[in-house]
Amino acid sequence: MHKVKIEDIELEPNKTLHYSFDDCIEELSCKLNAELDLKSLGDFIEVTGHAEGKINLTCDRCLNEFVQNLNINIEETYAKNSLQDEYGQEFELKNGQFITDLNGEKEIDIYDLLYQSVILSLPNKKVCGINCNEGMFVSDEDIKIHDDRMDIFKTIKIERKD
Repeated sequence: MHKVKIEDIELEPNKTLHYSFDDCIEELSCKLNAELDLKSLGDFIEVTGHAEGKINLTCDRCLNEFVQNLNINIEETYAKNSLQDEYGQEFELKNGQFITDLNGEKEIDIYDLLYQSVILSLPNKKVCGINCNEGMFVSDEDIKIHDDRMDIFKTIKIERKD
């Protein structure tokens, strides 16, 4: 299990624990290497670091499988105690205030943090390559579409004033 006890972070010098992750995220067919620092900030735990790896994806256009490189910066803040007790029913989130509530849990699940980071880093449209055209790769020679409406642009003269 890839979990870190909050107690272990508190016992570290400067209340900062370094954590290395080099494993697969099975649900995503993803090999990931991450270096993280977990720092206690009183009522909060701040997790910062970087993750790199590769993930197998299916192209949304041609349905072929391809490998996507991952390069993810990780910045996450956890509240040790329930935020609802402190802030009540509703409060406005401002930039940089996205905080995961641990609800009194005594551990941070690094595997889940990295899983979510990978999911959020994936593009909305997964395409195997810039030239993917639903399984038929197109070269410059293949693109010879003529549109008469565009002929006007061939006659435009631009005068330069120096």
